[in-house]
Amino acid sequence: MTQDAKFEDGREIPLNLGAMDADDLTILSSLAQDAVFPITEMQWNPKVRRFGLLLNRFRWEDSGADRHAPERVQALLAFDHVLRVSTHGIDRNDQDTILSLLSVTFEPSEDGAGNILLTLAGDGALRLEVEVIEATLKDVTRPYVAPSKAVPTHDG
Repeated sequence: MTQDAKFEDGREIPLNLGAMDADDLTILSSLAQDAVFPITEMQWNPKVRRFGLLLNRFRWEDSGADRHAPERVQALLAFDHVLRVSTHGIDRNDQDTILSLLSVTFEPSEDGAGNILLTLAGDGALRLEVEVIEATLKDVTRPYVAPSKAVPTHDG
């Protein structure tokens, strides 16, 4: 007797997603929530108008979490068409700072332009002034056991 394949039987593959509008950005935000990264792993290249972060992303989408410890994976979160980058509540001179990403949202202005706001734990934020939304989230390493061996929580 043969059986239909189930979603759970599929293999897990690295994420490689794009966002072209605010709804897409919401999906990227949910997958990047609770990612941590050293302040040294963010870079803006004004000549090509690209801003990127190398994140240690918690694997919220992990369908095998009941079979193994919680996992993280290094991922590149990149934004194109970035005109300006500003920060709030971050000491960019402290090279030992570890930041934690809470959300990625879009504040529209005119003609598809606007600001992408990356909200960080501890009242920090990054604001990217963009011409249009064009973002990617791409896993670049194999998953590894989360050092805390725990799922992130947001207890007060």
